[in-house]
Amino acid sequence: MKKILLLLLVAVAAQSQDKPAYKIFTKEGKPSDFSSMMKEVAKADVIFFGELHDNAMAHWLELHVAKELFAQKGSVTIGMEMFEADNQIILDEYLNGLIDEKLLLNEAKVWDNYKNDYKPLVEFAKENKQRVIATNVPRRYANVVYKKGIEQLNTLPAEAKSWIAPLPVTIDLSLPGYKSMIDQMAGHGAPGSAENMARSQAVKDATMAHFILKNKTAPFLHVNGSYHSQNFEGIVWYLKQADAKLKIATIQLVEQKDISQVEAANKGVADFIICVPDDMTKTY
Repeated sequence: MKKILLLLLVAVAAQSQDKPAYKIFTKEGKPSDFSSMMKEVAKADVIFFGELHDNAMAHWLELHVAKELFAQKGSVTIGMEMFEADNQIILDEYLNGLIDEKLLLNEAKVWDNYKNDYKPLVEFAKENKQRVIATNVPRRYANVVYKKGIEQLNTLPAEAKSWIAPLPVTIDLSLPGYKSMIDQMAGHGAPGSAENMARSQAVKDATMAHFILKNKTAPFLHVNGSYHSQNFEGIVWYLKQADAKLKIATIQLVEQKDISQVEAANKGVADFIICVPDDMTKTY
């Protein structure tokens, strides 16, 4: 009996000293795990991974989500907010081995944290001959919406419009995500700038949804900042407007001081919630 008690005490002590890097929960806050999550999300046509751009664990996990989808389904198309639609040809040239990485970095508008955070995902696709889709609107056009209004998109030439969701873009500023952005910006900047900021975000969401649909081959994994898919809004809302029958699964990474359970504010933000300690290493 004493031996059994000693073993139990050792087990409890070891558990108390464990420092898990992440824990996965369902939308309702019930504990889950990577295998269970992947079994469910693999049933979807489109899977969103809502990341925190500077979180090291987010980038590691989205790579493994891509690998597992590929292992289960034999293929995976990866869409990325981090590449803009007008750079698709450059991205394709790199993936097909026509140009080297130096030209990709020089000619595509890659993010500053590309090498640390997104290169592994792109290299995985390249090595396995999988497609990577540049889904985001060219940033200059989002800036035009913010500074001059969405009507200015109508003045663009046909080629430029091909890199944006078909005009006119339906925008519902009453959606909670956009409304929250407007409320937070109220009183800052020129009159109407808060609404235009929300409209510029909506144009990004609509464009990413457009290029997901245009290139959709299940499973399609889309990597984006959590804002663009949390609470099933943003890109997800636009996809549902276009195709209500589309099977969509969402994953979102959140940071918490205590990851033993999902904080109330984070419950329901996605189908699966990955809780990571708030002192997790940042990549920039």
